[in-house]
Amino acid sequence: MPLGGPRAMTVRRTLPQRARSLIGAWCFVDHYGPDDVARTGGMDVPPHPHTGLQTVSWLFDGEIEHRDSTGAHALVRPGELNLMTGGSGVAHSEVSTPTTTTLHGVQLWVVLPEQARHGPRRFEHAVPPPVPLGAATARVLLGTLAGHRSPVTAHSPLVGAELVLAPGSQLTLDVDAHFEHGVLVDTGPVTLDGTTLARGDLGYRAPGPDRLALTNPESRPARVMLLGGVPFTEPVVMWWNFIGRTHDEIAHFRAAWEAQSGLFGTVDGYRGRVQRLPAPPLPSVRLKPRMSPPEHGDPSAWG
Repeated sequence: MPLGGPRAMTVRRTLPQRARSLIGAWCFVDHYGPDDVARTGGMDVPPHPHTGLQTVSWLFDGEIEHRDSTGAHALVRPGELNLMTGGSGVAHSEVSTPTTTTLHGVQLWVVLPEQARHGPRRFEHAVPPPVPLGAATARVLLGTLAGHRSPVTAHSPLVGAELVLAPGSQLTLDVDAHFEHGVLVDTGPVTLDGTTLARGDLGYRAPGPDRLALTNPESRPARVMLLGGVPFTEPVVMWWNFIGRTHDEIAHFRAAWEAQSGLFGTVDGYRGRVQRLPAPPLPSVRLKPRMSPPEHGDPSAWG
């Protein structure tokens, strides 16, 4: 699907889907590239709003300039994490830099729980160190994995990590049995507990087991994103770039953005043709909360 903005870069959106809206507090997974910037023009997303979530920006290749209404001006580079907490309202822009020839990465969202969703906007930058796991290497973006904790702020029990598996290798991870987990395949295929996942697939496993098995059957490295957390039980109304709890909340956020109120702050320094993304019209029916289906024990995949 095309990403919003003057340059409609194509992304693969594997969450939310009809089959599942959430994996723990992870509520949104966009996977893009490798994108030939000379052909497509790269990324240019004008200032746009968010509420009730954290955005997790993680690149495999390329460079993105980030500006937001916390006053942050930062570059997103491979191996470096940019985490923006929207709270009650934030705005930001994202533009691939002139030196970028290939753009490849993921954009992830985490829904904030009730006690955190009205908090202040915040920006954090971190460089997760590589964690050797036998024939694999991990970088822990959020939460804790294999005894290594990310330094950035998480507001619910969760984990997010990049895993690179050596050719022909197997990896068994000790995981929290209370977590449900998703595995997004960037380069593959890989198998999750015996189920084959192709590139771009998002595999799912319900809570219960305390180990998770990944296998790379190929003669080249495989890369996946591991996402997990305690099932999120609060109602979530998600529309455009907003997360709330009711239709009326979303309508309020939309009206505030269109009125250019101070709820979202100001993004300084963006130099694109369109100075802010307008909100689309609300649907003709009232928005309803998204709820994940009952958990089951078998891994599944969708792409």
